[in-house]
Amino acid sequence: MIFKPFYYFDTGCAAYVFGCSTLGKCAVVDPQARDIESYAAFAETKGMRITHVIDTHLHADHLSGGRSMAALAGAVYCLHRSAEVWFAFAPLDDGQTIELGNTIVQVIHTPGHTSESICLLVSDLRRGPEPWFLLSGDTLFVGAVGRPDLPGHTRDNAAQLYASLQEKLLTLPATLEVYPAHFAGSACGAGMSGKPATTLAFEQRWNPTLALNRDDFIATVSEGIPAKPAAMEAILRANQGLAG
Repeated sequence: MIFKPFYYFDTGCAAYVFGCSTLGKCAVVDPQARDIESYAAFAETKGMRITHVIDTHLHADHLSGGRSMAALAGAVYCLHRSAEVWFAFAPLDDGQTIELGNTIVQVIHTPGHTSESICLLVSDLRRGPEPWFLLSGDTLFVGAVGRPDLPGHTRDNAAQLYASLQEKLLTLPATLEVYPAHFAGSACGAGMSGKPATTLAFEQRWNPTLALNRDDFIATVSEGIPAKPAAMEAILRANQGLAG
């Protein structure tokens, strides 16, 4: 498998390009509008064709490069089926499998940060059938979890986030590497580490929110929330296809 993170330390954001070099197929996840040429150039150097472009959710802090990347590469642009947008996209469902040659991606619907949030569980068949890593979007960060307030109905979203974490992510193998969509410097969660990657076992041991019971989790993540991202409304409208 080829796997490359793209880190944006000015905003605490991450994008990922990964796939199968043997059969020359790859995906781009959470691309930034400002950097689509870099993802295309990297894929080309590895002899991979970008077949899927995936946003783990509708971003509120930066302009997505998803649709532009898909158009440039001749790929499909994917969001969870529940995403409220004003353009056509390839809908993803919980449990769906995306095949990128020997790289296998399973979609996990993890509502809480937003209703359409997903994580991506990735395996490499040349390594073995067991999952290798998780792209956790804005659901699970290093030392923190996604903020539940941006769509409104904060406590209801926090309850959904608790279920997504406890019933879906924390049931996965503890050996999983975890690559979130953000790290310190982002406004998409409170208390994020500056370390951009982790393991599920490390988070189970050291992430303070994961040890809380449901009521305490809801109360904790619903309070002490950072200020909303700058220009959030305009960015969301653009990412929904309502502007530009």
